[in-house]
Amino acid sequence: MKNNSFIREKVIHCGNDFLTPEIFPYTGRQQQAVRGRRKRKIKVTEPAQKNLNDRRAKRYLTQLGLANFGKPGAGDVVVHLTYAPEFLPETEAEAHKIAVTYLRRVAYKRKKKGLPPLKYILVTQVGRKRNGTHRIHHHILMNGGLDRDELESLWWKEKATKDKEAVMYGWANADRVRPNKKGITDLVGYMAKDSAGKKHWTQSQNLDKPYHNGPDDQKYTRRQIEKVAKLPPDCEEYRKFWERKYPGWELVDSERQYVERTGWYFYLTMRRKC
Repeated sequence: MKNNSFIREKVIHCGNDFLTPEIFPYTGRQQQAVRGRRKRKIKVTEPAQKNLNDRRAKRYLTQLGLANFGKPGAGDVVVHLTYAPEFLPETEAEAHKIAVTYLRRVAYKRKKKGLPPLKYILVTQVGRKRNGTHRIHHHILMNGGLDRDELESLWWKEKATKDKEAVMYGWANADRVRPNKKGITDLVGYMAKDSAGKKHWTQSQNLDKPYHNGPDDQKYTRRQIEKVAKLPPDCEEYRKFWERKYPGWELVDSERQYVERTGWYFYLTMRRKC
């Protein structure tokens, strides 16, 4: 490791209640490359390819979810949509069109009832089985307002008439979002969990984007980072170390990684106290 390397801190703001600091090694050469491009408030760069098999994409999706959903009393909803075998789309593109049509119905219902515009994150999974068949399904995180039964009833292929019941694409289940100490981190993790197939996501354009200010290159020393890296992540000393660095915030989750060539990387989730 070169002597001109140091520890950089980048604090990402996810709404008002969560921070996701990133602490990682940096070099003088990297610092020179970005000099003059810093802004006071910078939106976190959205991954060009929203493939949830990628760790960076999963992290961004969690930050986006924390910034927009799971606030107390909001009544946000997660909807799970599947297809009956006879209606299973052949491609992800076809499935995406069907899901978007469903979201348009939800948006129309909201507008008709005088509710705020629909905000959502749509995750589509293409699961591959060993026999070569595939199963496509969707998870949608959306703002509250509509009744769960009503949301489930909109997953139709053929609308109900006076003479016959609606023909549904498959199974639909809408649940109230139940945030815990980590907000909706676990829920987003479930939506983006690893699988044999692929997962991609899209989102409404009216979501609040996570952002960060200019990085801090002097908050941590290499010795501090190497010391805390030796502590068990579930011990009191480990938690207190990070909470002293971020007064008014409590540590609710952390991820760390050691790279032989560069050193330790930490990814934290902090929640505002009280």
